[in-house]
Amino acid sequence: MAGQTIAIAGCGPAGLAAALMLYADGHAVTLFDQFDEPAPVGSGLMIQPTGMAVLAQLGLAGEVARRGSRIRGLKGLEEHGRTALDAHYDKLALPGSFGIGIHRASLFSVLYEAVQREGIAVHTGRAIIDSSLSATGRRLIFSDGSTSDEFDLVVDASGWQTVFDSTPKGILPFGALWASLPLKPDDPFDLGLLEQRYRRAGQMVGVLPIGTRGDAHQPEAAFFWSLKVADYPAWQDTPLDAWKADVLALWPETAPLLERITSRNQLTFARYAHRTAKRPVAERMIAIGDSWHSASPQLGQGANMALLDAWSLRRGLAEGRTLGEALRLAKSWRRDHVDIYQWVTAFFTPLYQSDGGIEPWLRDRILAPLSQIWPISRIQALLMSGMFGWPLASLDLPPPDYSALPEPAKASETSAIASSLSHS
Repeated sequence: MAGQTIAIAGCGPAGLAAALMLYADGHAVTLFDQFDEPAPVGSGLMIQPTGMAVLAQLGLAGEVARRGSRIRGLKGLEEHGRTALDAHYDKLALPGSFGIGIHRASLFSVLYEAVQREGIAVHTGRAIIDSSLSATGRRLIFSDGSTSDEFDLVVDASGWQTVFDSTPKGILPFGALWASLPLKPDDPFDLGLLEQRYRRAGQMVGVLPIGTRGDAHQPEAAFFWSLKVADYPAWQDTPLDAWKADVLALWPETAPLLERITSRNQLTFARYAHRTAKRPVAERMIAIGDSWHSASPQLGQGANMALLDAWSLRRGLAEGRTLGEALRLAKSWRRDHVDIYQWVTAFFTPLYQSDGGIEPWLRDRILAPLSQIWPISRIQALLMSGMFGWPLASLDLPPPDYSALPEPAKASETSAIASSLSHS
């Protein structure tokens, strides 16, 4: 299957990683993005062992580790101080493993700079509205009425708002306000933890260390506050200080971060969807990442699942005897893992983001105590890390070697790293 012409719609982690792998395997790859200049959307995310395994195969795990922050576990307390979530990577049978908190811009830069170094074609400002299929290939149709050249394969990596699939988007009732804020040495946060505080399941505030990026002179944290989509217009009309008072009432230690929020423009509201495409594979087309399956960020798996999808597509094209067989293989290797996490995320999300009363009671009084007992503690760590369901073994993908990863970059080194990459 070498030498295919492949169009990839979307310059997110799924599209960029797929482009790098398929180009390395000898395919003629072209990326399309609707924005005039490709850029990340959002603040922070977690790179799990599954995602690091793929990045290691791309030779990019070290650079991601340098730009991010090592996270040894997740810690969540309800409003009265009771532990609601306590999960750590040392419960995994993967020596030295940890998560990596990283700004989306940092992950994007590592992948996009690699695409640029390889000279992979990127067409910007192309809003895709559909595609057309012929006996010999598939073309993309753009909003201005023009069409692309014909391709052997179109990879839909355009995200959960994809135009190629009519499956209901499944917008979740809760979204979140996000901000990337500088961290100072005397801030009262553990830089090795993703910390959260909950008031029942209707309010949640969190802090995720995300390392350094660009020309930053100090490390940053992703700050997030859960908010119902329906309540966002009212929040926009609420005085900023009144909102800060609500946050402080739940987690007083966030005061130094809130002082650094001086304008609503620093906060971005993100909506989420829970959906699974009914047909992720069609003739000369495959959906990967959020175009195939999207969920709330509660388990922090989005980018990692996307990277696994890209790796599976690479393997499918390498092993399939025909294009149709290659796409079926790529889907089949990922289907079980996707189904597991779509179900698990649907189960866990109401425990942390809902208006219900029984869900937080169940979380705090039943699930949290049980999660500290073996083997439940091990299962929780597997779920958190994306390793539940043996996704690496099913893809013949070696686990990452955490002992080989470099330490996170010092703030003073960040500019030199970025400059070196841009000139390599």
